[in-house]
Amino acid sequence: MSPSPLLLVTCSLAAWLALYLSLCQLNKSHSYEWNCRLVTLIHGVLIISLSAYVGFIDGPWPFTHPGSPNTPLQVQVLCLTLGYFFFDLCWCVYFQTEKALMLTHHILSILGIIMALTLGESATEVNAVLFGSEITNPLLQTRWFLRAMGHYDTLKGEAVDFLFVALFTVVRIGVGAWLLYCELLSPRPYWFVKVGGVAMYAVSWCFMVSIWRFAWRRSSKKYQVWKSQKNGDCHLNMNGHLKSR
Repeated sequence: MSPSPLLLVTCSLAAWLALYLSLCQLNKSHSYEWNCRLVTLIHGVLIISLSAYVGFIDGPWPFTHPGSPNTPLQVQVLCLTLGYFFFDLCWCVYFQTEKALMLTHHILSILGIIMALTLGESATEVNAVLFGSEITNPLLQTRWFLRAMGHYDTLKGEAVDFLFVALFTVVRIGVGAWLLYCELLSPRPYWFVKVGGVAMYAVSWCFMVSIWRFAWRRSSKKYQVWKSQKNGDCHLNMNGHLKSR
């Protein structure tokens, strides 16, 4: 007999909290946010791997079988990540580190997972949404760590930013639109499951607008620096030529 989802979620929450407290003890020289982001990075890598296996290998395929009955493996993955979302939401609220949009994303994720576990179905598409939501997470945490260590304004930082924007646009916006279309077109999922899918996709677009604005500002700043350096070099060359005469 498999353990109940409530027990699995409780164990997951306890495990993530224990990991965070252990990192705080091991990394006393670093901030609480540093250690929390380490937990977030570990969760991201783990859930990407597990949700990819569930969605692409174990099945069923989320684009053709939305609203399918939950499999035991899907339930275990959802319980594992639900415990993490409870931990991270409480941490963010306590330390007040995130804005309303990120908190909304966490709450919608929690409600979506609880809904799938309660209904006993639709874990297929919820798992796919988790994969799409977490696929950019390691890059986001890497960006934060590079900034914290003073290595953000380097080629590594630019590469991470480019990969993050590209992956977010392709997966969360492009593939996410395809998944939402299949969800809305299918007669199997409940109407409120479809509404939840629309809400999650709308949050992704809010993130996307913010990301594009950031990318535009960063690109404009880089262009202005390059233009200033180019004009400075031209001025120096001209002065040197005049002096040589």
